[in-house]
Amino acid sequence: MIAYFEPRYNINKDLQAYAGISGESIAFPNRAAAEIDLYGGIRPTFDKFAFDFGFWEYWYPGGQCFNGSTNPVFGTDCLLNGYLPDLNVVKKDLSFWEVYGKVTVTVNDQLAVGASVYYSPSVLNTHAHGTYVEGNAKYTFPTTSLPQGIGLYVSGAVGYWDLGTSDQFWCTQTGTAAEGCFAPNSPYPFGIPYKSYATWNVGFAITKSVFTLDFRYWDTNLNKADCNAFTSDHTATFNNSYSAINPSGVGSNWCSSTFVVSGKFDLTAIANLK
Repeated sequence: MIAYFEPRYNINKDLQAYAGISGESIAFPNRAAAEIDLYGGIRPTFDKFAFDFGFWEYWYPGGQCFNGSTNPVFGTDCLLNGYLPDLNVVKKDLSFWEVYGKVTVTVNDQLAVGASVYYSPSVLNTHAHGTYVEGNAKYTFPTTSLPQGIGLYVSGAVGYWDLGTSDQFWCTQTGTAAEGCFAPNSPYPFGIPYKSYATWNVGFAITKSVFTLDFRYWDTNLNKADCNAFTSDHTATFNNSYSAINPSGVGSNWCSSTFVVSGKFDLTAIANLK
């Protein structure tokens, strides 16, 4: 469930400023209560080009280590005794921020193409930088070919996450519990170099007035072992999934292909500020 509120101010016909807040229910391994997003930016337009530049804060209140510790620092009880059931660990606070830039080109009344880039110096508070780039396209079918009041479009996107190395809270453990990540054969005792990966989606949506019903297929090329290392998935299981940064054999399905059906409605007040 997602809800949002976004006031906008039209500085002139070609420039809009905006700010917003949204909230959604989540099921994170640190048991955060929800995701609260705070964002703002500007949207300049030049002929067929529509830009969007802004800042986004991802806030996850109510998070905790699995054992309830409030001090998620490497070497404390939060890490040593706060393992999830699948032996993953997770910080109390996963909040982070990013900046972004987007452009959409309206080719004609039916076709629009776009690109975007997002950057964060610490994705999910891991202290690993993350740069995400994406290209997308959307084709809207002419209304004359559809029943009155019904809209239909198909869209898709291809993106790539370039990820850095985490801080020391996460590491690869190969020795005994006493040795931890500093066993002689542990390849990454000071932080995990996360696996960069591609992601894509394709689908179609039916619209009616303020309502949209979207049917979409999502997938990535991230394997289950590297997905587990990146997400600290509390539902991961031992399934012989191994990689350099995840020698445990525990893998996560969170990055596997999935089909999602979502519904939404947008209400726009008449007073679009100017």
